[in-house]
Amino acid sequence: MKNVITFGEIMLRLSPQGFKRFSQAENFDVVYGGGESNVAVSLANYGLPVEFVTRLPNNDLGECALMEMRKRNVGMNHLVRGGERLGIYFLEMGAVSRGSKVVYDRAHSGMASIEAGMIDWETVFENAEWFHWTGITPAISQGAADATLEAIQTANRMGVTVSTDLNYRKNLWNYGKKPGDIMPALVEGCDIILGNEEDAEKHFGLHPQDVDVTKGGSVEGEAYLSVLKQLMQMFPRAKKVITTLRGSISASHNTWTGVLYDGKTLFEAPTYQITHIVDRVGGGDSFMGGLIYGLMTWPEDDQKALNFAVAASCLKHTIYGDANLVTVKEVETLMGGDASGRVSR
Repeated sequence: MKNVITFGEIMLRLSPQGFKRFSQAENFDVVYGGGESNVAVSLANYGLPVEFVTRLPNNDLGECALMEMRKRNVGMNHLVRGGERLGIYFLEMGAVSRGSKVVYDRAHSGMASIEAGMIDWETVFENAEWFHWTGITPAISQGAADATLEAIQTANRMGVTVSTDLNYRKNLWNYGKKPGDIMPALVEGCDIILGNEEDAEKHFGLHPQDVDVTKGGSVEGEAYLSVLKQLMQMFPRAKKVITTLRGSISASHNTWTGVLYDGKTLFEAPTYQITHIVDRVGGGDSFMGGLIYGLMTWPEDDQKALNFAVAASCLKHTIYGDANLVTVKEVETLMGGDASGRVSR
């Protein structure tokens, strides 16, 4: 089986223990994670060969991030060394009516200072079937955007399927470029596009047309069909466009589903009620990991692939940390309707 390649930044995550605020913190819990590394961990858990491409500093924290990926069976054979430091993000976990809060500290990190030409993409894609990137990476710096474009163009030339999670992050676009200056050229090379309504609006100025997208905390999948159609018209290479649909009743209680549009049919997944959320960070990444697995495993069954992705990301909300540490069997159990959470003996 050929490799899946993901490309982006892995960071040190520091969180006050429990649900404390930053001002209450006396200790921080340590987790390593990032959008593309989280997808890689999901795929490794499902048994797919996956390589994570990144740039890490040559110091102890860089080694810790490397060990975290290796212990999850993620290949790191194309790692590039460099940069002054490992990026950090601080996470204050929200609860009930108080939302979570993130503070980034990523300046001068290995990925923030990456440039085109530092990675031999032809070697990376030699035995690859799929390449995944997110809108987080080109938001970090011009160099990261250039390296991403270089990767996409090489993947296109070598016949590798390219997917993206648009992942708009308003606090990252601060190097003088707007998303609209950078993202269109990158997304033009994508076969699979994942993005929610905010991503579509902030990156490309697209909006749902003539409909209310939320009703009483629930989310109507049909309301987003116009956005998916607009994305497909803007990026004709795309074969499938997908959005996750989160209804936020509170920070601790969300509804969760997704829709997939292939240019002809709108597929809708079951809606899950996720109560008593443990950690919602990485929810979209776990969806993407599930979607890539589903599309590669059942290439003729978009409905099953979508259902797998939604169930996988539903389970992620029960797991502390960035990554989704679940198995195919656990996802398929939930897909089959067993949400009992019984003890497995």
